[in-house]
Amino acid sequence: MPSETFEFQVEARQLLQMMIHSIYSNKDVFLRELVSNASDALDKLRLEALRDDSLGADVSDLHIDIETDKQARTLTVRDNGIGMSHDEVVQLIGTIANSGTAKFLRELKEAEDSAAAEGLIGQFGVGFYSSFMVADEVTLLTRRAGESQGTRWTSTGEGTYTIETVDSAPQGTSVTLRLKPEDADDRLYDYTSAWKIREIVKRYSDFITWPVRMAPETAAADAAATADSGAAADDAPREPETLNSMKALWARSRDEVTDDEYHELYKHISHDWIAPLETIRLQAEGTFEYQALLFIPSHAPQDLFMQGYKRGIQLYVKRVFIMDDCEALMPPYLRFVKGVVDAQDLSLNVSREILQQDRQIQLMHRRLAKKVLSTVKDMMSADPERYATFWREFGRVLKEGLLSDFENRDAILGVASFATTHDKDEPTTLRQYVERMKDGQEHIYYLTGESRQAIENSPHMEAFRAKGVEVLLLTDPVDEVWVEAEPEFDGKKLRSVAKGEVDLGTEEEKKEAATERENRQQEYADLLAWMTDRLSETVKEVRLSSRLTVSPACIVSDTHDVTPALENMYRAMGQPVPHVKRILELNPEHPLVSGLNAAHAERGEDAAIGLEETAELLHDLALLAEGGELGDPSRFVRLMADRLERTL
Repeated sequence: MPSETFEFQVEARQLLQMMIHSIYSNKDVFLRELVSNASDALDKLRLEALRDDSLGADVSDLHIDIETDKQARTLTVRDNGIGMSHDEVVQLIGTIANSGTAKFLRELKEAEDSAAAEGLIGQFGVGFYSSFMVADEVTLLTRRAGESQGTRWTSTGEGTYTIETVDSAPQGTSVTLRLKPEDADDRLYDYTSAWKIREIVKRYSDFITWPVRMAPETAAADAAATADSGAAADDAPREPETLNSMKALWARSRDEVTDDEYHELYKHISHDWIAPLETIRLQAEGTFEYQALLFIPSHAPQDLFMQGYKRGIQLYVKRVFIMDDCEALMPPYLRFVKGVVDAQDLSLNVSREILQQDRQIQLMHRRLAKKVLSTVKDMMSADPERYATFWREFGRVLKEGLLSDFENRDAILGVASFATTHDKDEPTTLRQYVERMKDGQEHIYYLTGESRQAIENSPHMEAFRAKGVEVLLLTDPVDEVWVEAEPEFDGKKLRSVAKGEVDLGTEEEKKEAATERENRQQEYADLLAWMTDRLSETVKEVRLSSRLTVSPACIVSDTHDVTPALENMYRAMGQPVPHVKRILELNPEHPLVSGLNAAHAERGEDAAIGLEETAELLHDLALLAEGGELGDPSRFVRLMADRLERTL
């Protein structure tokens, strides 16, 4: 059959060269990746055969073969799994260049050490291409189960690759590497050596469900070895050797399994290259039995917040693989958790649709979520450094649970950390915040915004800064949403400093402030009524402020109103939201406000002359100070230019 030759894109060539020459300190991992891919193919075939009786695939002896040829210096990893069609080879194997390649290359070059680089490799999912670390040429031959023709893909990893259709190819996939010369200085070992293959498989793939068999070496190699030793040749055929124990780690007691074995299982199912941050074991017994082995990664994948992110846990029934990425087992806000669940009482023919309604699956879902959250809580107290890593990587996604998982809302708040005015470097938990609350303080105060700097400079913070009251600084987009539910922690409500009235201080101070506020209210009553009328199209009320100490004015939302940021967020998602008028608060101690009040009292009925524009500017300045958008920027510029001209 004619073959077609294609060129790698420039970025793909750069990526391959970096992988081959500069990333990996341990080149043995190439075999782990190939065996892992073969295992996935066997899982998919067994599952497909259960669903499709017409597939006609033989699933009686699913296995992985490893063959070596010392004379030809080749290593082949072969499986009789699902295989790939021609289109799948083009899509999955033929190119690694996509929209994320440039970003990946940039981050790879910026990685400070090999561990960080390997972590990026794992996120990008290019494990197959690690073969080029040890091979001068890679040939892939595959035929999808149920199809008659196969596909051969060949490349030296330089500039091009070829794809051709072949008439005769066994079902499944074989990957043949033409190995580079051995080079101990470069940690490039003899991968045709049987003992080396055994060592790698035992270390990385001992838990694989399917047998990994090593075929006897070729007759030529046997003859050479016999001639060297002077012994008589043994003509008896030798059976392939099974290299892995195939024991499910989750079914073995903790004492029988090392941390390294757990970590290799995690790397196998997650395609990550860095050990997990935490390993979680769970065994449920009684009327419904299942075992779970879960992992919290050490870093967030790049696509964690992308729509196509694959989430979920691997589901087994009595150690038989049923489903990859089983979303029903874990809530979306814990989508970063990887692992295995092995149930004893589910049907082997269970589908994703059935899982959504299955009562046993729902019970597992609840138990697994609670177990992960309790593990994070234990991590907070037992290992604050690891907890800090967890929250830095996954805090933003975990807070999504505050919107959807009301049953575990208190548990999520209990393991959450937030930036705060108490310490510019260290985040705080709500428990720590409550312990530091001042006498008489009733609420946990917070303010949302785009950045810490923007929040700290907000006029809404002035009274809190003056009184030394701690404020949580919430900058994640999800914060705008979950705080609207006014959650509580330890009996204390979370309250925005940009909403409603502010009443700080001791009871005695509050009484004094109330008396003074009443006097001020009478003094400014006419100005407030006049400005409320003149600005009625943009604000619902103009009132005196108890939260300002420096700025002349600020704009706040009513206690139960939606914030402008949340309004914009809903509109961006295509949800129409009616515009909510806000409240303009004035600082009676500011010269501009006191001067405006004096001018209004002096002019009486003629107050609109000249003062109306000043009132409008005061409102717009307050809007800009909180980072809002002006309704008519050009008018604001004209008014400001006019005022500045009069000062000259």
